[in-house]
Amino acid sequence: MSVGKIFKFHDDLDTDQIIASQYLLLPDIDEMKVHTFESLDPEFPGRVKPGDYVVGGENFGCGSSREQAPSVLKALGVQAVVAKSFARIFYRNAINIGLPVIVCKELPDQVETGDEMELSLSEGTASAGGNTYPCTKLPPYMQQILNQGGLIASLNEEEA
Repeated sequence: MSVGKIFKFHDDLDTDQIIASQYLLLPDIDEMKVHTFESLDPEFPGRVKPGDYVVGGENFGCGSSREQAPSVLKALGVQAVVAKSFARIFYRNAINIGLPVIVCKELPDQVETGDEMELSLSEGTASAGGNTYPCTKLPPYMQQILNQGGLIASLNEEEA
């Protein structure tokens, strides 16, 4: 993975805060993504660049089970979400669509929005501010699923 800018969010970040329910009526993810984090940071969709990271605290992605929450982040080019912990359904939905979600207990308290970070999925480390933090090291089969674009894409590729 490459170096990207951090966009930091709080503990217990709800899927409604990622993408509010009224935008789920829009026809596709491209139309939804411009409303990502609208209630917290209305400028986020214009400031985030492909390869940037979202960093959160405990219980990231709690709330409803909408797959659109990780989908809008991926559509905006977010390289990965790094948090102290994830709501189980958000974690599963992110893996399903091919968005890396990495547990890193120490990093979120040590970084701020605008800091740069580099994440190594294979090493299980994140580096920011001259420090390296231990993170979840994904097993090779999980990395393969993510590299193939998510669980469904991976399963489709196996059938071909």
